[in-house]
Amino acid sequence: MPDFAPLLRDVFGFDAFRPGQEEIVEAVTAGRNVLAIMPTGGGKSLCFQLPALARDGVTVVISPLIALMRDQVRALQEAGVEAGALTSGNTAEETEAVWQALEDGRLKLLYMAPERLAAGSAMGMLRRIGVSLIAVDEAHCVSQWGHDFRPDYLRIGELRRALDVPLAAFTATADAETRAEIVQKLFDGEAPQTFLRGFDRPNIHLAFSAKDSPRRQILDFAAARRGRSGIVYCGTRAKTETLAQALRDDGHPACHYHGGMEAEDRRSVEARFAREDGLIVVATVAFGMGIDKPDIRWVAHADLPKSIESYYQEIGRAGRDGAPAETLTLFGPDDIRLRRSQIDEGLAPPERRAADHARLNSLLGLAEALDCRRQTLLSYFGEESAPCGKCDLCDTPADVFDGTTPVRMALSAILRTEEWFGAGHLIDILLGQDTDKIRARRHDQLPTYGVGRAYSKPQWQAIFRQMMGRDLVRPDPERHGALRMTEAAAPILRGEDTVRLRRDTIRSAARRPAVKAMVGEEDAPLLSALKAKRRALAEAARVPAYVIFPDRTLIEMAEKRPETLDQMARIAGVGAKKLERYGSAFLEVVSGAVEAVHPVRRKLAGRAPGELYDRLMEVQTQLARGDDGTGKPLSCSAAQLAKLAQLRPDDPRALEQVLGERRAERFGAAFLDVLRAAG
Repeated sequence: MPDFAPLLRDVFGFDAFRPGQEEIVEAVTAGRNVLAIMPTGGGKSLCFQLPALARDGVTVVISPLIALMRDQVRALQEAGVEAGALTSGNTAEETEAVWQALEDGRLKLLYMAPERLAAGSAMGMLRRIGVSLIAVDEAHCVSQWGHDFRPDYLRIGELRRALDVPLAAFTATADAETRAEIVQKLFDGEAPQTFLRGFDRPNIHLAFSAKDSPRRQILDFAAARRGRSGIVYCGTRAKTETLAQALRDDGHPACHYHGGMEAEDRRSVEARFAREDGLIVVATVAFGMGIDKPDIRWVAHADLPKSIESYYQEIGRAGRDGAPAETLTLFGPDDIRLRRSQIDEGLAPPERRAADHARLNSLLGLAEALDCRRQTLLSYFGEESAPCGKCDLCDTPADVFDGTTPVRMALSAILRTEEWFGAGHLIDILLGQDTDKIRARRHDQLPTYGVGRAYSKPQWQAIFRQMMGRDLVRPDPERHGALRMTEAAAPILRGEDTVRLRRDTIRSAARRPAVKAMVGEEDAPLLSALKAKRRALAEAARVPAYVIFPDRTLIEMAEKRPETLDQMARIAGVGAKKLERYGSAFLEVVSGAVEAVHPVRRKLAGRAPGELYDRLMEVQTQLARGDDGTGKPLSCSAAQLAKLAQLRPDDPRALEQVLGERRAERFGAAFLDVLRAAG
């Protein structure tokens, strides 16, 4: 094994490796397949850059962001290393310089985006230049369980097989499911040498707060850190612009960043942030993965992130120099509803959506943690730790009480309604509300009806939120948000275990003006599922979503929940053609089953002849073997029944013209009774 000290000191300027780096560098240099999970700021890039210099041949680095590649190439070139990148952002001169260095055999590291592997010429070029190692940065992008899935990452395994060279994969965050998929997709299921280098970033202070005048909360947090570089993450593009303006009005240098901006404007913000001290960038998650600024002193989330992995990645951009950094994450009921609807409106299969709901539950568990927040975060990644003394809950312990009784009430309501309802309806049962839905389902007869009047509706919502955070219940994507109990809930329901809750978040839960929702809380998951179906159909037909059905039509479907095509046809915006084309697809989303209907009957759906057709069909069934039930079976065609339902003949001769003599003799009198009664 080579002596790494000269390279470490002369090229990278370090006297020693950081904890955990040396073993990884040795394994990669020795040509072993490696998977390294290291915390953000833990020195991942050194673990493939140093082996690239110690080995013969070219190391190809697959990286997802042009900005990150350019930064790393520039830093390597400044250190005297022959490195280059082939990206769509190159000038003609830059690309020519890379090719010349490859032809001359000088280049040691070649950076590429995964999308370039799709070009047929890429494979031939890589075979020709003498690649000896593949390094994959942000390897979690290969996993569809992850939060940054990039389909072109799936080509990397094919590249490894074609070049027959070792592969080293690096990521800052990967739970067990994501790690398993990385091994499957990049290493063909053959376990590489794996290094799990701890997820703790002890220099980062963790804090969460329930939303209460959230703009003022962010402005106050920034004001207390005036003059220090920070990032504020927002859930929407519009919010990045308004919050950046509010920060500027408050005397901070601030700019916004989101995926809807022109590429040149985004590059300008990235350059300013890298260059200026004390700049605040208010951004969506489009900003960050390629940001290599070591002295970001704080990260705030104006809205709840979408998962615990996303949270970990985003706060990990602070304090990469090892100096103290701070975080604040705001959350509220509207955030949670938004994140749930984003999961439900996605086109992922049910098992993936269920896993995403579980991930969101884990983030809620962190937001509603009872004890040290760092312990909660690290335990999610399978690590144990002592209380950190560097989080808001270590600073000020939560007010905790034995919440077993209200939790058992809630679980009992879920069980007695057979896990078919969401939190809104369950809370109405616990509060003893008199609603149409409760009366229609006779839920006012349940033993749990009205047992929870000691708490208000907002307080029950806080209790259910904490139950999700403890992963006692999860929304079921196949039941449109109905809550199902997990295995962890059973001992509590049986009285074999207890559960602690935070009294402070329950006590502070108050009625605030809610964001105007398109539908009630109970119908929101179904509306999300209907939108997902609309999106899939629109993408397949390559038309805008509203061409399939406008929002108001889906809202009425979610609220009225039609069970038959006739009921579906009465929804505003569902005309005959759209009913024929899309009716069954949306009916299946609403009711979970497709109504078996003859095509002829389908055309009558929602119209008076449809009901008449059904009554004629009933009479025909009764008389199929004659009045006494002993005759030879006889029936009319669907087209004949439809014609009768539409024409409504009221005399025997007109009816015989449609049915013929034999059928008119069997069914005529009874059919005429039905037709005349319909008037």
